[in-house]
Amino acid sequence: MEAKVRVALDAMGGDYAPAATVQGAVEAAREYGIGVQLIGHEDQIRAELARYDTRGLDLAITHTDEVITMDEHPANAVRRKKHASLVVALELVREGQAIGAVSAGNSGAMMAASLFVLKRIAGVDRPALGTVMPTRTGTTLVLDVGANTDCKPEYLQQFALMGAVYMERIFRINRPRVALLANGEEETKGNQQVQEAHRLLKESAPQLGLNFIGNIEGRDIPAGAAEVVVCDGFVGNVVLKLSEGLAETLIAMLRSQMTSNPVNTLAAAVLKPSLKQLFKRLDYAEYGGVPLLGVNGVAVIAHGRSNAKAIKNALRVARETAELGVVNAIAEGLAKLGTGGSQRAEAEV
Repeated sequence: MEAKVRVALDAMGGDYAPAATVQGAVEAAREYGIGVQLIGHEDQIRAELARYDTRGLDLAITHTDEVITMDEHPANAVRRKKHASLVVALELVREGQAIGAVSAGNSGAMMAASLFVLKRIAGVDRPALGTVMPTRTGTTLVLDVGANTDCKPEYLQQFALMGAVYMERIFRINRPRVALLANGEEETKGNQQVQEAHRLLKESAPQLGLNFIGNIEGRDIPAGAAEVVVCDGFVGNVVLKLSEGLAETLIAMLRSQMTSNPVNTLAAAVLKPSLKQLFKRLDYAEYGGVPLLGVNGVAVIAHGRSNAKAIKNALRVARETAELGVVNAIAEGLAKLGTGGSQRAEAEV
């Protein structure tokens, strides 16, 4: 029974694994009281754990030698490496031995393995990968950001529902505003896919309980015009990478200016608490990761460059997603649509 309250962590996934993953697990266990099942090469994991005081912490190890690297083809690697650390983590979720799985490894492989192992929620055509972005007024979930580069309008409709459920449950936002990303606010803007998705969402919003506000433009995302922004994975990935680059550039420029002369250095010292809070809001590690929404279990994908703080918070997100019933809420919402998403996941990845 003890294992059922643990989150399974792919200890070998990510650019800084296993050092960062193990440290993140230790910090999550210590700060949040999360039990963590570390999946990976036991000797390497134990060597990292030896660096910390783990007395009283719920940290267990499941050994496997197989790891899916970042440069491997996702679906092929999952089929070939059936004992890979991220696959084993998801199997523990399926078997009820963990409440969720986290990986900062190959995101495509995590998606493929989630489809193979956990399957999709009934009614879901395509699972969606989202990212949480800081805005002027709070936070916004943008989805999809890379799992589905080509989308039908019906997929975007489902993304809207799943995103709204996530923001309601995890961020506790009552009736989050849902918008479509387009090149203009008018209903006639956007390509055929966006226009048809707009029609579907406008018609089904009352039935689904969605607070659909229509189209928004890219500049409206950081302004906080909506809490859920829906787009296909190609557009979403461009938005994500541009936003990451802008945030990193902004922080670097501010730091450079703060030390450019004695006056600026003095001013920076006065503003340090406020600047620290700003940098914290722009730090992706604060958000940890986002579940692959639409699969029948909790599978959290973290950034490949995740440090210990990001892993710690990804584990927190996994526990919250499980405990707050996000998967069941999505299933209930999709049941209102009366759609039955195809279950051809294995053939599609």
